[in-house]
Amino acid sequence: MLLLTLESTCDETAAAVIDDRLEVLASVVASQDRLHEKYGGVVPEIASRAHVERIVPVIQETLDQANIRSEQLTAIGVANTPGLAGSLLVGLSAAKALAVAWGKPLVAVNHLQAHVYACRMAARREVFPCVGMVVSGGHTSLYRCQDAVDFELLGSTIDDAAGEAFDKVASMLGLTYPGGPAIQKAAAAGNPQAYQLPRPLLGDADRLAFSFSGLKTAVRYQIAGQGSSLESATARLSSAEVADLAASFQEAAIDCLVGKAELALQQTGLARLCVGGGVAANQRFRQRLEAMAETTGVDLVVAPLALCTDNAIMGAIAIERVKQQRFESLDLDIYPRLDF
Repeated sequence: MLLLTLESTCDETAAAVIDDRLEVLASVVASQDRLHEKYGGVVPEIASRAHVERIVPVIQETLDQANIRSEQLTAIGVANTPGLAGSLLVGLSAAKALAVAWGKPLVAVNHLQAHVYACRMAARREVFPCVGMVVSGGHTSLYRCQDAVDFELLGSTIDDAAGEAFDKVASMLGLTYPGGPAIQKAAAAGNPQAYQLPRPLLGDADRLAFSFSGLKTAVRYQIAGQGSSLESATARLSSAEVADLAASFQEAAIDCLVGKAELALQQTGLARLCVGGGVAANQRFRQRLEAMAETTGVDLVVAPLALCTDNAIMGAIAIERVKQQRFESLDLDIYPRLDF
């Protein structure tokens, strides 16, 4: 069985070819970081236009790398939820066109479930059931995952996603985009205890919810104070102050993430935690997760760095649907927002 998977939920145009043993025959990712850098975040219209330009070359390069022909494919998997509407439409339209042209069945991929499935890819063993945690630029959520495609939402952010907060704080500190790697690099030279920042909702033992808006605002007030000009205050920060603020923010955000993950494990009684998404690439976050797992005896599986950011390899979750003959008709639609 050979599967072509397409990913275009946000600002990466990606394709991969994977077999039913979860071996990756080819993977291509075209990043848009440079296109969005000057805006400090993803601009949806720019993202969708870039996908239009890149989707066909990315697919062709992937097939060439895998050295396969279209008739060798079993099915075409495509992420149709959640994500940016324009970006999703590009990937889905391409997948539908190929399904018709090549006579192949279409398989829908849930982008968030795929992030957790990246842990299955890395572990090379069964990881379900588990608590699944997706921490990215657009999502910060906890799930009870009975199997690869049976997810129950336990809790999510009520405002900013963790990755979004990293991007915004990096911008406040005059650091580069994307904010996650920039914050991590700056924090390496800083003191995480230098600034006393809030840990929103961490003390609420009844709610598996996250909130990062207040933490982001607290950083702004540390930089400029209420009513002051942020731009001029940022320009006056010393490199040591930037490092300390980055480290203090990073530690506060990670405290919230690890604390709620541990609470989810306690509430569900599950003994395995699978973590995916772009923020899972943060080294300090990974260290704290490992420490928590060692203390509690939890089986921890974190997606490898190469599979944390958006990619089409994690679209291998479509194989689970192919095995169940769960195919889609050509009227398959996109669902930019996903509430489950």
